[in-house]
Amino acid sequence: MTKLSHPRLHQLLAQLQAAPLPQEELARRLNVSTRTVRTDVATLNELIAAHGAHLIHQRGSGYQLKIYNQGLFNELLAAQEQEVSLPRTSRERVLHLQILLLTAEQGIKLDELADTWYLSRAALQGDMAEVRERLAHFGLTIDSKPRLGMRIQGCETAIRACLTQLLYQELLHNKQLQSLLPNLCPSKTLEVVGNHIHAQLTRHQLRLVDENLQQLTIYCAVALLRQASGHELHQFTSEDLTPQMLAAARDIYSELPTLTLPVEEEIACLAIQIQARLIAEPLQLSAVMATESEQLVGHLLDYIHQHYPYDLRYDLQLRADLQTHICAMLLRVKYQIGSHNPLADHIKQYYPLAYDITLAAISEWIKQTPYRLTHHEIGYLVIHIGVGLERHYDIGYTRHPQALLLCDAGNATFRVLEARIKREYPQLQLTMLESVRDYEGLGEVLQDFVISTVKVTEKNAPVIQVAPFPTQYQLEQLGKLVLIDRTRPYMLDKYFDASHFLIVNEPLTQTQLFQQVCDQLEQEDLVEMGFRTSLHERERIVSTMLGEGIALPHSLGLLARRTLVYTILAPQGIDWGNGETASLIFVLAISKADYEEAMALYDLFLTLMNEKASKNLLACRDFASFKALARAG
Repeated sequence: MTKLSHPRLHQLLAQLQAAPLPQEELARRLNVSTRTVRTDVATLNELIAAHGAHLIHQRGSGYQLKIYNQGLFNELLAAQEQEVSLPRTSRERVLHLQILLLTAEQGIKLDELADTWYLSRAALQGDMAEVRERLAHFGLTIDSKPRLGMRIQGCETAIRACLTQLLYQELLHNKQLQSLLPNLCPSKTLEVVGNHIHAQLTRHQLRLVDENLQQLTIYCAVALLRQASGHELHQFTSEDLTPQMLAAARDIYSELPTLTLPVEEEIACLAIQIQARLIAEPLQLSAVMATESEQLVGHLLDYIHQHYPYDLRYDLQLRADLQTHICAMLLRVKYQIGSHNPLADHIKQYYPLAYDITLAAISEWIKQTPYRLTHHEIGYLVIHIGVGLERHYDIGYTRHPQALLLCDAGNATFRVLEARIKREYPQLQLTMLESVRDYEGLGEVLQDFVISTVKVTEKNAPVIQVAPFPTQYQLEQLGKLVLIDRTRPYMLDKYFDASHFLIVNEPLTQTQLFQQVCDQLEQEDLVEMGFRTSLHERERIVSTMLGEGIALPHSLGLLARRTLVYTILAPQGIDWGNGETASLIFVLAISKADYEEAMALYDLFLTLMNEKASKNLLACRDFASFKALARAG
């Protein structure tokens, strides 16, 4: 079989099958130079010459595909279609490897797989590290034996949970898993199963949102597939079931195309799947789980009160909302039932204070339980806590402009001028000074600018002169100074410094980076005991990647003696896990004294991400150029 050696050759052939194209247009579509286009055309011509086709160049129309033996060319296309479906990127290979391992009836041999995918064994071995890590989240391991290959080890419920999550994620992103997805969950089967489930849930007056109905449908398709392969559930007991859920699950199974009657364990497992996905309403739980739910709500609110200056313990609405959500959440995490929060990444970016408070509170609970919370589940808790904070506290931070008001015309005139300015610009914070002599004696002005009724020399801050009864023009000129956004430069001046700035040009792991940073911070006595451990723990629970190569690692608690940002530029990139690479890293050490003000740092980092500033900042060779570029925006 002729093999097109590069994916770009597939793209080139596909483009010219559709219509003749000049080389400039091909270069634009393939994102290469015209010279590369000419090289690719020559290479492609050599490969397809024996398969009934040839590329020619005609003045005025560009490259054209000429087919002189349609039969041979069709054979080539069929072979290439199969070739294109093979996983190319590491992400695709990790996904395929998980699916193959979870569904294989015999051992998977890396050598055979490497030959099928036209890869080296070493490349697949590198992917297997991430495969093992992802499967471990479900309590699954891989047993490898010589000549027999690799087999999944773990309970049946965990295998189904992992398969369901993988298939749902791929359907969510409209990415077909080669021929695996149609075989595992044919669209017609999903449609039929989904219709049966919806009809029975309606009959039992149970409501699921469309997303949860789709997840339940995929679980049922996976369960049918596993049962047909001889992998029935024979060990599944749950004290959390209710008679209504069992009745609904039994009726759903009666409508599904099963080859044999399902055992009671299968019905019970489906009932739990339904119960954990119902539209939010108080769920009937076992006495043990109901108590656990109440304890978790109390723990979250008590922890926030003890470690932060916010008391949400008496917000009855928040308690009720948390109780309702946590009831279903505990069922999901206990039985490894996946949930998808479409706003998970946005929540981390736009509600940083609520996110950190919630994560710190929930991490204490996680240590004492066997459960594992995903960032999707944590995101939902953050929303509830964030709404509670906004309901009772002003948790945003903006640095208001500050001015020194100099007026030597007497106290009455002074108060008139103050009132007029404050009425026009209520956000302006004024410091009063009544003597020019006192002003001249100042070593420096601590405020952003000076407002004076008399002419004075300018020190380190701009001076604007106004009349005791300022004109509209003077007030407009004053507004140009007042309305400047000073939060960003203020944050850069206060929390960033040259001694905590590092450019990494050699390969470095995340662990090595944390060790180097923490060693320095501990030697300088800037962080408390436990900061290093908490930094790693925070990363294990939820990745601190913000986006665009920017990562914001920090501890779970407020363990710094002084708030600062340790800036690391890593042009080569540092592996941050989950297939993500960080090149611009800001290690946050936040103290209790000014943590709320420091939350405005997130706005700065979010602005850098939205401005796609990483590439430009990475080119900086010292702290001064970095700060100047970050300040300019």
